[in-house]
Amino acid sequence: MTTQDASPQLTWTEEGEPRSGRFGDVYFSRDDGLAETRAVFLNGCGLPDAWAGRRRFTVAELGFGTGLNIAALLSLWQAHRPEGGRLHIFSIEGFPLTADEARRALSNWPELAQAAEALTNAWPSGAPGFHRLDLPGFNAVLDLAVGDAEWALREWSGQADAWFLDGFSPALNPGMWSPEVMDQIAARSAPGARVATFTVAGAVRRGLAERGFTVEKMPGHGRKRERLEARLPTPPAPEAAPRVVVIGAGIAGASVVRALTAAGVAPVVFEADRPGAGGSGFPSGLVTPRLDAGDAGIAALYAQALERARDLYRATPGAIVAEGVLQLPQAERDAARYAKIAAQPIWPSGAMTMVSPDEAAARIGEPASTGGLLMGGACAVNPAAILPDWLFGAEIIKAVVTRIEPSDAGWRLFNGDAVLAQVDAVVLTAGWGSASLLEDRDAAPRLSPVRGQANWISGPVPAPVAWGGYAAPTDDGLLFGATHDRGDTSTDIRDDDTTRNLTTLEQRLPQLAASTAAKTIQGRAAIRATTADRLPVAGCVAPGLFILGGLGSRGLSAAPLLGEHIAALITGAPTPLPQSAAARVGPLRASVTAK
Repeated sequence: MTTQDASPQLTWTEEGEPRSGRFGDVYFSRDDGLAETRAVFLNGCGLPDAWAGRRRFTVAELGFGTGLNIAALLSLWQAHRPEGGRLHIFSIEGFPLTADEARRALSNWPELAQAAEALTNAWPSGAPGFHRLDLPGFNAVLDLAVGDAEWALREWSGQADAWFLDGFSPALNPGMWSPEVMDQIAARSAPGARVATFTVAGAVRRGLAERGFTVEKMPGHGRKRERLEARLPTPPAPEAAPRVVVIGAGIAGASVVRALTAAGVAPVVFEADRPGAGGSGFPSGLVTPRLDAGDAGIAALYAQALERARDLYRATPGAIVAEGVLQLPQAERDAARYAKIAAQPIWPSGAMTMVSPDEAAARIGEPASTGGLLMGGACAVNPAAILPDWLFGAEIIKAVVTRIEPSDAGWRLFNGDAVLAQVDAVVLTAGWGSASLLEDRDAAPRLSPVRGQANWISGPVPAPVAWGGYAAPTDDGLLFGATHDRGDTSTDIRDDDTTRNLTTLEQRLPQLAASTAAKTIQGRAAIRATTADRLPVAGCVAPGLFILGGLGSRGLSAAPLLGEHIAALITGAPTPLPQSAAARVGPLRASVTAK
């Protein structure tokens, strides 16, 4: 007898076992799923001995299911983690369960309670795409790909030290065991990689052997007579921590520093003025995605970036000022475009909702002539809380870097003729300031300046709302703006721009604009760096030289994810970006390098 649960593909037996209605198979052994996981996958991959002395170890899994294998892995890692070691996990699931379903399944094993709680508390939405989950109590990170196995492996750029092949049986789920999937497993395996699986199907044995693995049948667990272990003969490569300098201490630099620090690398930061002296120095900022109804790749990139930014800001004390941003239309056609965006499958449930004029009015606190798009996953944040938290522990040196030059041992940084540093890798995160450090390179992204002035007052704290302009809550008032002047690199405060910002606010939110009367209006201007195709640049410009820039007005939403991408490229860790997304933001793409 079975009972139907919330997910149509999941049923529960009278013994409390989860069963897939889609594939007609159980998620784990009725005898003892945890013992089977330990015997087949953990022992089968030689864990924990295989990670002894490693700074980083990567486990990839086909078939995330209830998360049992990963919870068991985390528990073992916590008990036997090498000093300073960081665990990267990549798992694929075509039909994810809910967090509550996973909690119910994992509750069978109280000994996994700590790992299960950390895993289910970080459980992602079921939206298609890549999702990064932090597991800080275990010094581990999980990238979960929701989608087809072949697609996910093709998009992943990591190299696995161990593989858990735990899809439903080849007879019931042949797509998980196809020759194309086997090709990707071989391509994504690090030297000395080990593979473990419950199945001894001939096609699986032959598939691994034909791709260079030494394959061996081993005694099975419980009622299964045999299982497989396989490994590549080449030993793992030696590891070393690189010396890294980050130039710039705004949100881009802080994002890279946070990610490098998490990876066990201690970067040095060179900052000409102070953290947040550029575009990250306003008292508030909106974290919103670029909305794209026509380009699925760009839409997915910003959906992933928004999810990651929100999760990291939620974990940063004092970062989030308000959650949810109402996007009002600028033109009549926008309503249909917003409806199309809200229906995109890339968003978690409730992340994008069309609201009526009355609902919009209730949110902004004054009459609204139109409805809009409520971006539930977007937020307003306080950069002054984020920067010191993410830069904490890094050595910050106040100095102007006037040029960088390659050397036999990496890169040299100069101020005039004085050598400031000699390092393995340099990351340019200085916004518009990065342009001068790239101007002598033939192959480099071209950045353009756009001046923006915003203003703020103390007093009423509005709900976040955007249209052509925006109104964002600060800790004690309202930030509004902003101007957008291409080619202007001056940061002086201009009365005319304050008037422009007040007019923009008054045209859409007259009651809120009226609250600025008799208030002291403060202002600030900064220079955004943009690219020809309006997409960021994030990646390698030359061996050992990286850039995160061209963020325009999306720095607070895009930088956290792209900072992790840069850190992964430097350290050799798996990047959270699908390869197709990494190509779209690559700094040497033709659309941004043309002179």
